[in-house]
Amino acid sequence: MSRHTQNGRASGSGRSGRTAAGKGAPFSASPVLAVKLPVWRSRLVLFALFVAFAALAGRAIWLQHISTDFLQKQGESRYARTLELPATRGKITDRNGEVLASSVPVKAIWAIPDDVLAAPADKLRQLAKLLEMPERDLRKKLDSDRNFVYLKRQVEQPVAEKIVALGIAGIETRKEYKRFYPESEAMAHVVGFTNVEDAGQDGMELSSQKMLAGVTGSRRVIKDRLGRIVEDIGAVREPHDGTDLTLSIDSKIQYIAFSQLKAAVDSSKAKAGGIVVLDVKTGEVLALANLPTYNPNNRQILTGAQLRNRVMTDTFEPGSTLKPFTIALALDTKRVTPNTVFQTSPGKMTIGTATIGDSHAHGPLTVSQIIQKSSNIGTAKIALQMPAQEMWEMFTTVGFGQQPKFGFPGAVAGRVRPYKSWRPIEQATMSYGHGISVSLIQLARSYTIFARDGDLIPLSFVKVAEPPHGQHVISAQTAAAVRAMLETVVSPEGTAPKAQVPGYRVGGKTGTAYKVVGGRYVNKYVASFVGFAPASNPRIIVAVMLDEPTAGGHFGGDIAGPVFSAVTANALRSMNVAPDSSITNIIIPADAEQESL
Repeated sequence: MSRHTQNGRASGSGRSGRTAAGKGAPFSASPVLAVKLPVWRSRLVLFALFVAFAALAGRAIWLQHISTDFLQKQGESRYARTLELPATRGKITDRNGEVLASSVPVKAIWAIPDDVLAAPADKLRQLAKLLEMPERDLRKKLDSDRNFVYLKRQVEQPVAEKIVALGIAGIETRKEYKRFYPESEAMAHVVGFTNVEDAGQDGMELSSQKMLAGVTGSRRVIKDRLGRIVEDIGAVREPHDGTDLTLSIDSKIQYIAFSQLKAAVDSSKAKAGGIVVLDVKTGEVLALANLPTYNPNNRQILTGAQLRNRVMTDTFEPGSTLKPFTIALALDTKRVTPNTVFQTSPGKMTIGTATIGDSHAHGPLTVSQIIQKSSNIGTAKIALQMPAQEMWEMFTTVGFGQQPKFGFPGAVAGRVRPYKSWRPIEQATMSYGHGISVSLIQLARSYTIFARDGDLIPLSFVKVAEPPHGQHVISAQTAAAVRAMLETVVSPEGTAPKAQVPGYRVGGKTGTAYKVVGGRYVNKYVASFVGFAPASNPRIIVAVMLDEPTAGGHFGGDIAGPVFSAVTANALRSMNVAPDSSITNIIIPADAEQESL
């Protein structure tokens, strides 16, 4: 091909490109800009957009023309509110109808912060004074981004009226209730208390919360943007007040028990104390008191020691108060009789590598005298005649080491180790109340097998209509024999002559035990006494415990015995129980027998 021809072709090509451009050929015709994606993808995206818009349109039609509830609720939520209508909490009364806890109407003071802060300074000072708070604390509460803030709950009605009378814009009130406890400290650990929301926190207030609380009601109102009610739409649900609760407690006996316990704790300079009074016939708890205690009407300053219901929650080694159970088991299994004699001299006994002893040597003692003199040696010798399993079954059957079912919060089980791990020395010491722990109410309940005809009955903090059925533990003959032995304990020759009650035959057992601290016995004591009266036909059981007495002695007969005497005498008279003894003078020897530790 010639150069001329080649140049001509090149020239022709150039003219064709310029001609196409000149004629306005599509820019996309350029191979560089050509779309290489398949056409269906763009159509799919277009279809998806169409479906989305159709769904939105359908949803709009549905909400605005067919189902309008959702949008109405959303709009209503901007101005309509459901207010709670509090129910009145049920009263708590004693067995005779005396009010122990009731609800009184009070006010909750709340505020719209911006409106209140706009008030004159002098009115804010008056408001702070009525609310019993420093003005700076009031301003700190009001310095909030919220449209609503509580200033104070449970304000007394007269004070609330004075606050409203100040005329401060943004101050509002709300009706609520506050519990009042007429018996104050004396009944604190029985009744318990409620919190600011009127919910039970302790005692019977807690255990019977559902029954006492009732059901709150509600009403619908319209509020403005600042939370003020501008229209009452109407009631939605009426409140249902709580049900009243009648306890088994007798407020007269409760006051007697509390007063005598307080006097004993003060005179003995004890760390703490507890007392419980039971009705032998019904198992009802007639009184329960602890020290230290607290005022449920004013709980600004409370400690754990004040709140502890020691009768229910504290365990201790019961000491000699457990000896009657060992003796009862031996009597019931025909291993001994009340007149069987045991040699307790020389007042010491070695078991393995350990030695136990009595306070002093007694010589030969009958089984009845072992109880009267509270001999550790005699009790241990009786216990070692029996299989450990039988003793364990006796202890657990009367409730030791078992979770109590009293319907009362905080009750503890105590501790009884499995019998298979008992060594002879442990079996011996458990027979007289060491190496085992119980609560005072467990101990009091266990004595119903002696006060009754050998059966154990459940306890109740609520007044019962009919006497409960008991669980057979020992025979009626054994129960009668032990009752007779326990009467000798309060005789002039026994360990508790100070527990005698003029005009009444009584029986009981002293207990004095070292305390265990950090797994070791220390030189601190728990003094106790558990007894019943009248012995001819027992009606009540009274159990007393004093923790760490430091003045006037530490033996149960000296410290707890007099409390039993005073409470029993007054309680029996309050219950109109006829005397069963012509002896009216208490005979206390100058040097009374003391139990062994």
